[in-house]
Amino acid sequence: MLLPVIMAGGSGSRLWPLSRSLYPKQFIRLTSEKSMLQETVARLNGVEHQAPLFICNEDHRFIVAEQLRETQQAHSGILLEPVGRNTAPAIALAALHAQQQGDDPMLLVLAADHVINATEPFKQAIRDAQPIAESGQLVTFGIVPHAPETGYGYIKKGEAYSEVGFHVSEFVEKPALETAEHYVQSGDYCWNSGMFMFKASRFLEELQAHRPDILAACQQAMAQAKPDLDFVRVDEAAFEQCPAESIDYAVMENTQDAVMVPMDAGWSDVGSFSALWEISPRDEAGNAVVGDVLIEAAENNYIYSQDKLVSAVGVEDLVIVETKDAVLVANRHKVQDVKSIVSQLKQRDRTEYQQHREVYRPWGSHDEIAAGDRYHVKHLKIKPGERTALQQHHHRAEHWVVVQGTAKVTNGDKSYLVAENASTFIPLGAPHRIENPGKIDLHLIEVRSGCYLNEDDVVRLEEYGVGY
Repeated sequence: MLLPVIMAGGSGSRLWPLSRSLYPKQFIRLTSEKSMLQETVARLNGVEHQAPLFICNEDHRFIVAEQLRETQQAHSGILLEPVGRNTAPAIALAALHAQQQGDDPMLLVLAADHVINATEPFKQAIRDAQPIAESGQLVTFGIVPHAPETGYGYIKKGEAYSEVGFHVSEFVEKPALETAEHYVQSGDYCWNSGMFMFKASRFLEELQAHRPDILAACQQAMAQAKPDLDFVRVDEAAFEQCPAESIDYAVMENTQDAVMVPMDAGWSDVGSFSALWEISPRDEAGNAVVGDVLIEAAENNYIYSQDKLVSAVGVEDLVIVETKDAVLVANRHKVQDVKSIVSQLKQRDRTEYQQHREVYRPWGSHDEIAAGDRYHVKHLKIKPGERTALQQHHHRAEHWVVVQGTAKVTNGDKSYLVAENASTFIPLGAPHRIENPGKIDLHLIEVRSGCYLNEDDVVRLEEYGVGY
């Protein structure tokens, strides 16, 4: 039976400010009410498979766990990469983990940040690929191109392997426009989707043959891996020594057993706002809008409003994206350069490249409403049955006002309930925590006051997951 391996790493800097390094595009609801990660799992419905195995950055572990909980999705584990090392090591970790469970499953490797509009052709391509992979081949899925695209790599068809598959003749880097036009006209090339299918043992055999250094580092990292709730923590020191390499460079371009199965399924890797505009529903004037947006005499724009009314008059070919803490205005044909803005934010040590104003924690989230020199105001949401860490602060006091639900508060040596429309005061230095004993989300307003209000003024007296 298939074991889906869903890779949920990556930063998605080209979709800033929607995507941030601590909340990248795979966790965003871009094209539906589900996140891209949730959509990746949902489109497997109808394909017989085991509970998926997920691979993500350690910083994203609670986002992955929460999004799986939202959809009541079972899983075979969540592997945590302490550092990013590209796709070949990530898939090696998954293959080794699967074998540690006493099996040699067929791996279906998928990225969590792709859009596939036609799910039936997607599922059919998976069914077509299974007997090929069962015979020991390493299958890569090629996307049938409908236009010359310079943002994707290409795979050239070789001789037919079967009625549905082709030996891979070569992998080609992102081409110039004229070359891409030739590729599409010839009918001999497909876009490189980054989706694969092979037995765990076959991938590890090929990795041993072509990049034994990667395999050795991953074996050491998995040999010292430790379970942690739903997560599997690979050894950081060992994995840091692993070379960073893509599966294409490490294995697929070197093996003699690569077979491409074409797929025509409305695929996009949503690598830019122009790609997002292409796959989004548009009005008669070519405008794609999300959220509270008003337009007049505007054409061919992508406009996204998260928090405020956005109005556009007499403009065309723009990308306008509004979030709670940032606004992007860009020419739709220049959106690949958004990553340069992210680089500038990093150089200036600004937090906007890293996280949204609303920050997610294992117990819920907090959203900064207002801030000044001696005060911060935040909106906290705590899920039923969850609680923050027991902690104290040396430089600030806190006022908590409950606006929905009931809070169980630890304040010094006392523990008590605070109901809706009631408040409590946490003096400087007092050990404290908040817990939601109820059945609905707990919402409260937190007002911090003091001479130093940064997040590093915290002493955690008792850990409960990650504190606040």
